[in-house]
Amino acid sequence: MNAKFDTKEIQLPDTLFVRDIETRVFQTIALQTLSTIEGVSMIEGNLIDSFLGRDGPDRMKGIAVEQDQKNRSVKLKLEVNIDYGISLPEKAEEIQNAIAKEVSLLTGLHVSCVHVVFRNLVLPKQEGQEKEEIEEVKEVAEYSEDFE
Repeated sequence: MNAKFDTKEIQLPDTLFVRDIETRVFQTIALQTLSTIEGVSMIEGNLIDSFLGRDGPDRMKGIAVEQDQKNRSVKLKLEVNIDYGISLPEKAEEIQNAIAKEVSLLTGLHVSCVHVVFRNLVLPKQEGQEKEEIEEVKEVAEYSEDFE
């Protein structure tokens, strides 16, 4: 019974490493990346969304994420507003490249799709409109001071 045991004969199963990345992480990465892109802003929720429960605490408005654990990939859908006068195809490509690069870099996952939906066109404010808005704010402030 003094036979030496050869450890080379033992075969162990391959180690399986699992990592779960929550949707909120992808949303935060996308939000941070979008904040660096000029001429683009996130959409804002409305009253109907709150009634229908589409703006829950775990969901950032306008950023949907779908993970494929089997293929180690992720799909993102971004709904954004864009400033008037910007080329939509060029801006879509800029957004897609930036999001795919950042998500791949930070998570190590393959980005299989970045779907960009332009929801609204943001028109530039004219000087007259800004002055009117400032005057309205002053009037409201003066009105509220009367009742203090």
